[in-house]
Amino acid sequence: MNVEISAAPAFAFGDIVLPPGGAVRVEAGAMAMTRGDITMATSTQGGFMKGLRRTLGGESFFVNDFSTRSGGVVGVAAALPGDLTLVTLDGAVTLLVQSGSWIASDPSIDVDSSWGGGKSFFSGEGLILLRCSGRGDLLLSSYGAIRSTALAPGEVLTLDTGHVVAFDDTVRYQVRKAGSWKSTLLGGEGLVTDFTGPGRVWLQTRSSSDLVSWIGSHLPPQQRS
Repeated sequence: MNVEISAAPAFAFGDIVLPPGGAVRVEAGAMAMTRGDITMATSTQGGFMKGLRRTLGGESFFVNDFSTRSGGVVGVAAALPGDLTLVTLDGAVTLLVQSGSWIASDPSIDVDSSWGGGKSFFSGEGLILLRCSGRGDLLLSSYGAIRSTALAPGEVLTLDTGHVVAFDDTVRYQVRKAGSWKSTLLGGEGLVTDFTGPGRVWLQTRSSSDLVSWIGSHLPPQQRS
């Protein structure tokens, strides 16, 4: 995937350049513009249809397939202000991506929302995991900037669950309370995840769940859900 990223890391915009005969799969609603000979078709293939039927995490999981005969550009942007990064899969490692961070990928990448391992991973954050496998590129988005870390075997990285973007399936993970129940309730921290290498982990520098909580705290009482 040939992607030109601009306005990063605050308001990243991705121009996906398609060669003649090229194609790209994009999250529904993420397309901001097209240029040239571009055709769009809505797809409900594979895990996305299963995810739609199960209404996991409130996501629609409809995707749009863009293709071109003579070449063109598909511009994409995430719903929240933040960064974009391109990740390449070689077929040997599967990437686990929090559902709100997948924005586009090559058609050769299988994106499955129905696999069993991610049903309750982010239960405290209302998020699910997408299982991305195959050979090709993925474009990931974040709220805030994206930072990547390569963990050595046995090395541990602990993240607030709201800051997780993606990680290799070679990385072991465990969700737990940030501390005691008292410190969790009174200290402003909820669930954290311990990641143990080897493998790569991507994090976002801001948490969308924190944003929702902040907005909610400033609404008049009658408007709070």
